[in-house]
Amino acid sequence: AMLRLRLLTWDVKDTLLRLRQPVGQGYAAEARAQGLQVQPEALGRAFLEVYGAQSRRFPNYGHGQGLSSRQWWLDVIKQSFRLSGVQDEAALTKVAEKLYRDYCSCDNWEMLPGAAETLSRCRQLGFRMGVVSNFDSRLEVILSQCNLRHHFEFVLTSEAAGFAKPDGRIFEQALRLGGARPEQAAHIGDDYSRDYRAARAAGMHSFLLRAAGQGQGPEVPPEHVLPTLGHLLDRIEK
Repeated sequence: AMLRLRLLTWDVKDTLLRLRQPVGQGYAAEARAQGLQVQPEALGRAFLEVYGAQSRRFPNYGHGQGLSSRQWWLDVIKQSFRLSGVQDEAALTKVAEKLYRDYCSCDNWEMLPGAAETLSRCRQLGFRMGVVSNFDSRLEVILSQCNLRHHFEFVLTSEAAGFAKPDGRIFEQALRLGGARPEQAAHIGDDYSRDYRAARAAGMHSFLLRAAGQGQGPEVPPEHVLPTLGHLLDRIEK
């Protein structure tokens, strides 16, 4: 069955771009540059705990709760260091501001295998393309720095949309921006509930990037699974 697709929407983190090193290592290296000694493993664990708590307390970067995403992130970074035993508040403020800026640069991000080639090919085939990502406003800059921004007609972050995946309203906004009906669109992402299932609930097609050997998770029809991004074109041949 040929899919009559006009629009492809893309998740970014762990779909097109991934961190070059774990958060704990990146944060610890920056702290060392400021003269602070922190164990990367402890920092990584602290970050996961703090990020989870902040996300529950202030969902979607504190949207509608009076926080800017910048403040949201500075709080997460500082709390992660405090939980790892750092008490020098002046140094923490410097480290946090530097890290917030640094994660805009491609020093911290790398493309997943096949990302650039697949995006180029999809554009050559005439698909309209957009990003739908639970990310803050830095995403535009990150995509530009990593030389991916030009592939997309729009970049819709959860911060800008006011809704985060799996909320169907972010996909509705994307369909309006892309000028497509749900059945003419497909979403590509690596998260079962936020990407694959949420896009399908919004009436779109979707494909789940699931590398071989990843914990299998919920059942997905094999024709909807992408072992690599390079498999996408076989799945959607016009």
